[in-house]
Amino acid sequence: MPNTRKAVRILMADDDEDDRELCRDAIEESRVLNTVDFVTDGIELLDYLHNRGDFTDKEKYLRPDLILLDLNMPRMDGREALKEIKADPALRRIPVVILTTSKAEEDLLSGYDLGAASYITKPVTFTELVGLMRALGNYWVEFVTLPGSDH
Repeated sequence: MPNTRKAVRILMADDDEDDRELCRDAIEESRVLNTVDFVTDGIELLDYLHNRGDFTDKEKYLRPDLILLDLNMPRMDGREALKEIKADPALRRIPVVILTTSKAEEDLLSGYDLGAASYITKPVTFTELVGLMRALGNYWVEFVTLPGSDH
């Protein structure tokens, strides 16, 4: 049975502009069928998901299929945002992948305890980041049936 490839809408929450640009470039370089939007902290992430504040246009700011979440951000960090997402019945089924520089065991454990689908330490080189984005894209496009996906 052939698998029809569908674009996966990714929302990345990361306060580091360089990391956001590198991820955008890596997603383009990886040539997987993904679209990506960016927010800079947990408050913007929740505003985007609830279509409020600067994100009220529901046709422009569509519900993501996957969230890439940095842990260490200003205003509201990734841990707090993840906790709110997983406590919200309207949002809890969106898979959240923690993508962070933190290698701390307590961050890894708390991420999974709060409901993260995966915990990935950010690669050091651009080539590694492209490989990671290709693997993530292929995994979420080829193998996973996401909530709201056609069956």
